[in-house]
Amino acid sequence: MAAINPYINFNGNAEEAFNFYKSVFGGEFGTIVRFKDLESAEFPVAEEDANKIMRIVLPIGGNILIANDVPESMGPVSENENRSKISVNAETKDEADKIFAGLSEGGEVEMPMAESPWGTYFAMLRDKYGIEWTIEFASN
Repeated sequence: MAAINPYINFNGNAEEAFNFYKSVFGGEFGTIVRFKDLESAEFPVAEEDANKIMRIVLPIGGNILIANDVPESMGPVSENENRSKISVNAETKDEADKIFAGLSEGGEVEMPMAESPWGTYFAMLRDKYGIEWTIEFASN
């Protein structure tokens, strides 16, 4: 069966954001590649992009969260126009509360953790990096 893993673009703060996500979800980075790691005659890297993240991977449960920084030459990512959400399905209500508390720190809560009309424990938020998340626990 195919797996779906979210991939996020950042404006130079991917590493900071992923250290934050690591503090919420735990685990260790599977991959960290900087633009300077790939620099060659065929792939020149601007000085301002050298230490930015080309690819970072954080395993979460059986999935992975992936991101990169967009080089300045490509223009900024409109983080506030990100209309897709990353959905996290917690194994317990306590885990849902913990993840929600971590991700909402410094962010904007759209819908606090509460019983949803469809019978799950659910919340929706935009974290301090502009990424939108849903947190859900289904007791059945």
